[in-house]
Amino acid sequence: MTKTKENNFLFPLIVMAVLFFLLGFITTMNNSLIEYLSKAFTLNEVEKQLINTFFYGAYVLSVPVGFLINRIGYKKGVLAGLALVVAGFFLCIPAVSMGYYGFLSAVSVFAIGIVILQVAANPYVNALGSPETAASRLTLTNALNSVATVIAPIFVSMIIVSADSGSGSLDPKAVQTPFAGIGIVTLLILGVMFFLKLPEINTVDEDGSNAGTVKYKSSAFKYTHMWLGSLAIFFYMGIEIGIPSFFADYSSQLGFSFDSVAKTDLLKYYWGGLMVGRVLGIFILRKYTASRILSLSAAGGAVFIAASLLIGGGDMKNIALTLFLGSGLFHSIMWPTIFNLSLEDLGPHAKVGSGVIATSVIGAALLPPMMGVIQRSFVTSGLILAISCLFIYYAYLIYFATKGSKIR
Repeated sequence: MTKTKENNFLFPLIVMAVLFFLLGFITTMNNSLIEYLSKAFTLNEVEKQLINTFFYGAYVLSVPVGFLINRIGYKKGVLAGLALVVAGFFLCIPAVSMGYYGFLSAVSVFAIGIVILQVAANPYVNALGSPETAASRLTLTNALNSVATVIAPIFVSMIIVSADSGSGSLDPKAVQTPFAGIGIVTLLILGVMFFLKLPEINTVDEDGSNAGTVKYKSSAFKYTHMWLGSLAIFFYMGIEIGIPSFFADYSSQLGFSFDSVAKTDLLKYYWGGLMVGRVLGIFILRKYTASRILSLSAAGGAVFIAASLLIGGGDMKNIALTLFLGSGLFHSIMWPTIFNLSLEDLGPHAKVGSGVIATSVIGAALLPPMMGVIQRSFVTSGLILAISCLFIYYAYLIYFATKGSKIR
């Protein structure tokens, strides 16, 4: 890859970084609303996790979306995704008056838009330069994604939760004005994107050199490491979303008496850890392999969560809480490293492969509610047992990094 070609890819990379910011903001805002909606709609432990189910459940469409992107191209895919995000946020305004499930139905609309953006953006960034620096580029765009994940909990706590908490009773309609604002901003991004020229990326070099040196399989579905990477994303989502989803209950069990505003606001430290880790990862992944960094990150996250659970409440509850939220530092570069390892050597099948991998984001729709069932089923130890499920997820990521990611 020549230096000139790398420079030509700079502007589209910046455009993708903006989209990653939007992805991060909406995804984290959605998760940060769990505790607020739980009180506003009077939900139990399982019901309050359903916002993850409705949002991340849309990722079951990722494979057909991958084929769609393969057919219409990256730019049209991005425009379609943004249009659905706009429609979904505007639909939430009347839908929230219809009750929790009416609101969740509207959430699923913008969730489909997020899926399309996710499937289009990741392989596009992966292809915007040399394969050797692909993981670093994904980490760079995910760093801006992480800036958004830090801002989103603050946005929820200041604009929605704190603005409504003064009335004494939480009103779910408090989301209407902020959601309208997000819809308008996304509509403006859609308008700008419509007039931008984004280069389509060929998986074979323009001079045809790859065609004679690399022999690709007939289908994306024949790559074992892609399937194993898809499962790794499934478990990773249980980790990334599991921590903030159970933070409110865990902080209470440790002995803290945070109000709704504080519980939401404190999540900025978890997402802040992801942001710091991704900024560091831009440079680390240029020196060390993605598989090595992934295995060390999974081990580090497991150690932090285990130490937090062992310390428990009492005099050391502050340390326990810090370790729990601090695990975000290790989760920071899991997504880009897993995605890069899973798409390695897929060549012309990268778009469809991205759809297969993105389908496993549904792990965020299935694993937290499953953990919620475990929490609800055991009166005294349910929460600890639910959080302990994370160790299974960490163990698989270590397996994928060391064994499963090897190309067969």
